[in-house]
Amino acid sequence: MFVSQSMVSEVITIDADASVFEAQEKMAANHIRHLPVVDAGRLLIGIVTDRDIRSAMPYRMIKNKGTADEREKLAQLKVADIMTSDPKTISPMYTLPDALLLIQKAKVGAFPVVDDDGRLMGILSVRDLLRAFINVLGIREPGTLLCIEVEEKVGQMKKIVDAITEENISLGSVLVARTWEAGKRAVFPYLLTNTVTRIKKKLVAMGYRLIDPMEWYLDQLPKSK
Repeated sequence: MFVSQSMVSEVITIDADASVFEAQEKMAANHIRHLPVVDAGRLLIGIVTDRDIRSAMPYRMIKNKGTADEREKLAQLKVADIMTSDPKTISPMYTLPDALLLIQKAKVGAFPVVDDDGRLMGILSVRDLLRAFINVLGIREPGTLLCIEVEEKVGQMKKIVDAITEENISLGSVLVARTWEAGKRAVFPYLLTNTVTRIKKKLVAMGYRLIDPMEWYLDQLPKSK
């Protein structure tokens, strides 16, 4: 699944010469937190966030208690004065896992999506990524996530899926991750049911070890020997 399929294409933008108040009003009116800054040809030249605006405002003004003089001074402040120039961007042909890793690495809330010439095509936020992964993982209704430790060999996934479907349980998705022990993997089936006692007992009887998903850390590497 590519960024082009999950990004917001109808992007609300702002000019670099617009006032900070105009940027604040646009964000509030459209319930957004990021405004790409573009020129007349939609070339991306920056991005301004709600955090940038808060940082530019005295605390009293955030609480709507600023003086007339403070408001007048702030009215002279332009988007160009507070925006991030040359922001980090992403290509529409990147995959969703690519985007997820880049957002985590860059520690930003959204990426403007640009073409090869730097023209704005869309924007991809953490919220968009979350929605996309919910669709990819098939999480359309409440269910139960299991974590099953398996040996790293051919046929294990089929055995687990067969055991689940034999119980007339629908699968939303299945993910596989590394474990801390060499030669082992963890399988995470998302079951579209909350009645899992029977399938748990069945998997244990088949020789699998069940792990509490809440105690699992996907970003922890296997222990070194």
